[in-house]
This record gives sequence, C-alpha cells and structure tokens, in this order.
Amino acid sequence: MNVIQLRDLCYRWPGQTRDTLAIAELQVPQGEHLFIRGASGSGKTTLLNLLAGILIPASGSLAILGKDMGNMNGSARDRFRADHMGVIFQQFNLLPYLSVLENVQLPCHFSARRKQQAGDMQASANRLLDHLGLEEGLRHRSVTDLSVGQQQRVAVARALIGSPELLIADEPTSALDTDTRNGFLDLLFQEAEAQGSTIIFVSHDPHIASHFPRVVDLTEINTPHPSPLPQGEREQEALP
Repeated sequence: MNVIQLRDLCYRWPGQTRDTLAIAELQVPQGEHLFIRGASGSGKTTLLNLLAGILIPASGSLAILGKDMGNMNGSARDRFRADHMGVIFQQFNLLPYLSVLENVQLPCHFSARRKQQAGDMQASANRLLDHLGLEEGLRHRSVTDLSVGQQQRVAVARALIGSPELLIADEPTSALDTDTRNGFLDLLFQEAEAQGSTIIFVSHDPHIASHFPRVVDLTEINTPHPSPLPQGEREQEALP
C-alpha cells in the first residue's frame, strides 16, 4: 500500500499569482525512507504542511493511508494527524513546562489510538529514550535543561511513541555537527524500521541524502506556473 499518493497537486498561497507547488505525481510505499531535497523557499515546508493536513490542496488529489485529505474538515484532519503521524520539527517544539517524559508521552493524550498502541505510556517512553541514548537521570527534568542533541532525542521519541505509520521530519538536523547528525539518523532509521514507519525527511543539506535509499529533488517534480492574465490585461500588455 502507498502511504502517500498524490496526483496533479497544486497549492498557491492567497494573493499569489504563481503556484507554490504543482506536482504531477508522487507515491511513497509503506516502510520507505524518502529524502526530499530542496533549497530554502522551494516549497518543502508547504509540502509537509499538505502531507500533515495543515493545508489542503487547491486542486488535485492527496491521499494519506488511503484517506483523501481534501475531503476532510479541519477537525477530522487534526484527529487523523494525531492518530497516524509523528512530526519532528526543525525547532523541536518541546513544551518547557513539561518534563522530558511528559513531553514524550504528549501525543498519547491527544490520540486514543496511539495511547492504546503504546500500552504503558511511561514504560514505552522510557524504552524509546533508552534506545535513543538519553540518560535516565534527565527524564524528570525540564527539557530546557537539556542540550540541543538531547532535546532532539526527546523530539524523536515523542514522534515515535504509539507507532505512527508516518514520520515527517522538517530539517531536524540543521543545528547538529556531522557526527551527531549521523548518529541521529542511524537511531531514527533503527526505530522507524522496528515499528514499520514510513519516513519523509526534508532538508536542504545534500550530505544527508546519502543515508537514504530514495532521494527526490523537489525542483525536479515541482513545476509551478503563473495563471494566465485576464483577457483585458493581456490586451493592455500587447499595446506599444
């Protein structure tokens, strides 16, 4: 089964005369690890927001796990995202007033499905943090006490808890050195494979691409074009 299936997808920000995204087709099968490469401003974050159901296409079709995102209302998309997707943000978006363990368990409080999948939430959170190498003594402390690398492990554990089918990563390695980045990717792949999750990872960093079995350059599949001018404006442009 394709976890992601999109066809003739277009999205344009309000007030713009040119599509931000115009993608003829993209299919991502279950369990694949896909790297999407693109420069800043190329539409990577817009694509992720469409995949996550935060935005909806202006035209075309977008199905996630067989569900047409364009046919869902906002609250249905929010529930679907909470149940089936884990998101790793570039800035991690951890809550400073919660402990490490509380941050990791947070998705289970928004999704009965992920809570059921996790079972004992604290045990599941500890297991993930064990695998990701976060010291036990840090887990009841605020995430603000952690280094950037440690916060990243918490963000990954939060995305993975409850075994979501789709993991979306928005440039989460941008603040890391090479060794830490490579170690992070190894841990991410290991955990995703253990639970059968599909990974969509976007970045402008070409060095990360070598870690992925499939790489897509967004500029090669995205062919935006401006709308034609109304008839009156075309006639005025043609005047000397």
